[in-house]
Amino acid sequence: MGPIIVVGAGAAGLLVAIHAAGRGRPVILLERTKDGGRKILISGGGRCNVLPSALDTSRYVTASSAATMRNILRSWPLEEQKRFFTDEIGLELVLEPETGKLFPASNSARQVRDGLVAAARRRGADVRFDVRVADVVPNGDAWTVVLDGAPPIAASAVVLATGGLSVPATGSDGTGLAIARRLGHTVNATYPALTPLTADPPVHASLAGISPVVTIEAPVGRKPFRTTGGFLFTHRGYSGPSVLDVSHLAVLSRANGGPPQEILVQWSELDAKAWERRLTGGGTGTAANVVRRDLPVRLADALLAHAAVPESRTLAQLTRDERTRLITALARYRLPWTGDAGYQKAEVTGGGVALAEIDPRTMESRRDSGLYLCGEMLDAFGPIGGYNFVWAWVTGRAAGAAVAGRK
Repeated sequence: MGPIIVVGAGAAGLLVAIHAAGRGRPVILLERTKDGGRKILISGGGRCNVLPSALDTSRYVTASSAATMRNILRSWPLEEQKRFFTDEIGLELVLEPETGKLFPASNSARQVRDGLVAAARRRGADVRFDVRVADVVPNGDAWTVVLDGAPPIAASAVVLATGGLSVPATGSDGTGLAIARRLGHTVNATYPALTPLTADPPVHASLAGISPVVTIEAPVGRKPFRTTGGFLFTHRGYSGPSVLDVSHLAVLSRANGGPPQEILVQWSELDAKAWERRLTGGGTGTAANVVRRDLPVRLADALLAHAAVPESRTLAQLTRDERTRLITALARYRLPWTGDAGYQKAEVTGGGVALAEIDPRTMESRRDSGLYLCGEMLDAFGPIGGYNFVWAWVTGRAAGAAVAGRK
């Protein structure tokens, strides 16, 4: 019986190799880059947000069955994942209280990547870098893995963990998705997710570098999308966790040819009612000074100008129309965006292999026996904050355990 071949040494593929190896079956992990795990290395600004401290499965996005997605996520409880990284990988995880994220105490993403590679090898996986997989072809009850510039490998089973299309410099070029399509799988439309938004012209370029904590609302159906987090003005548009989390709605609105997704920003913890109370207090102070107390001065001044409220206007002099315009600008500002930064800057890929075409307990294809799919290739992604690593860890573990135990 041939070896188990795992294609892709990213977050999901490394978990597959770790959980498949050491069970009496040879496991070969093939990776096209020279070192693997490159998205791990760049995550969290090089610190690697390994896990969230709590998991809300309702925050994940899929065009497939949400119930199937939640069942997959619940198959490996978060506390067990934490123990895996502390006990098996040897990481000390530290909570960042203001974000709820868990980082290695070393703040080193390289320690995370190297620890996972070492664990795979320690359990007996044969990890091979600089190997390009061109195709996987069914061959009776087995598989042939076709390589570029090297002889093919006969495999008893294949696990595709090649990632999506985001940050192609890390090795994510869509190879696995193309193979899945060739094998007849349904691949739901892919798109860049968790990507910065752009504005042409860049109407707020003068605010570049300002980074308030905001609440964003995007009207979608009966239940608006809401997220709170950091916001960053850039020279080309907007970034930061809150913008990345809502960006998929903007991207989809463009892809679907409909009207641009409306994105409303509340620039501080103060909502419209709170601003109403502050701006109706009377007195001799100016509206500008009231706004500047809670917002960076450049942002405050830009919003005053947007609302056409003169800097010298006192609270007592504010007209009802001026106050209404200013409160709208402060609490429900319509963000002027025109595009997005695409896959080059996207943290994940939206869409992917339809979840209906895999067994949610094992990650095995329902179409092709002996073929398993996991990680970013699948049609699901979560918000900023370690959620997408959870998806990779959970699906990689499930595939690894299942493929090693198959008859």
